[in-house]
Amino acid sequence: MSARPLPTDVLPGRAGTPVVVARDVKRIYEIRRGAFRPPARLQAVGGVSFDVEAGRTLAVVGESGCGKSTLARVVSLLEAPSAGTLVLNGVDAVHVSPKAKRLLRRSVQMVFQNPYGSLNPRKKIGAILEAPLEINTELAPPAREERAKAMLARVGLRPEHYVRYPHMFSGGQRQRIAIARALMLNPALVVADEPVSALDVSVQAQVLNLMADLQDELGLAYLFISHDLGVVRHIAHDVLVMYLGLAMEQGPTARIFARPLHPYTQALLASVPAMAGAARVRRVPLAGELPSPLNPPHGCVFSTRCPYAIERCREERPESRPLDGRAVACHLAERFLEPPPAGAGGTGQP
Repeated sequence: MSARPLPTDVLPGRAGTPVVVARDVKRIYEIRRGAFRPPARLQAVGGVSFDVEAGRTLAVVGESGCGKSTLARVVSLLEAPSAGTLVLNGVDAVHVSPKAKRLLRRSVQMVFQNPYGSLNPRKKIGAILEAPLEINTELAPPAREERAKAMLARVGLRPEHYVRYPHMFSGGQRQRIAIARALMLNPALVVADEPVSALDVSVQAQVLNLMADLQDELGLAYLFISHDLGVVRHIAHDVLVMYLGLAMEQGPTARIFARPLHPYTQALLASVPAMAGAARVRRVPLAGELPSPLNPPHGCVFSTRCPYAIERCREERPESRPLDGRAVACHLAERFLEPPPAGAGGTGQP
């Protein structure tokens, strides 16, 4: 993949305007287990905090079932958090009236994973792009058409595509249309849930470069949900590593990729094929299956699969704490501050 590298003027550390401020956000579901048993509580997101600034990208990574997509739905206001604070563009998105929430939803839009299923096959592209304007604004039809055609040009499509149907486009073109639809209301935040995972590798870089160009041009903030760490390394300024609904490690992408301090982060990065000149990463095998979110481990939620776990890990849940320019939830994180020795690839103690 040859996605455009991050420009140096937006590397981690630049101050910006917070578009999203999330503090201890939780999302808990009640699972019915029959008429005579109390419902079980499934904690999909267990108290996650982060900021996303204008012009920056926060990538949320982790295995399937870790809570990434649930967090995306909460930030997109498709679901309400069960607890915690969520502020969008300076407005409390939790304690807000229905009318105000409808207006607030215009500032955050979503790009879904599957470009083949996210576009209505019975509507022409022009109608798809104009729908957000028709619902949320009082623009006249000619003005809506003009803005739709301008957005098509901005994402690299031609004016004649306005009257075509989704089935007439390739996967990459459909995702460009989905991105154009998300931008029709001039949002401050775009939540992208696995936006390139359904595309060919050769097309992924084109879509990622388009997203980076739009971010530079419009000052967009991205919440980028992905399991592909190769993609994350190219597009994200900051990374949030989740496991079983909790944040394991969080900080600047370059710092975490160079020296991950949580064993789970190490395991994820070790699964990515090494590139020339890349820093050595401790190889931590993931033994066993992801625990059930209905019955998470008592201490550290990763302790049942971590080769470094000690008794304290199994009894006491670690709090996220600052260390080496990032936040990490691991009792033993200081042990990993030194890089692994040359040729290290085993799972012995650091």
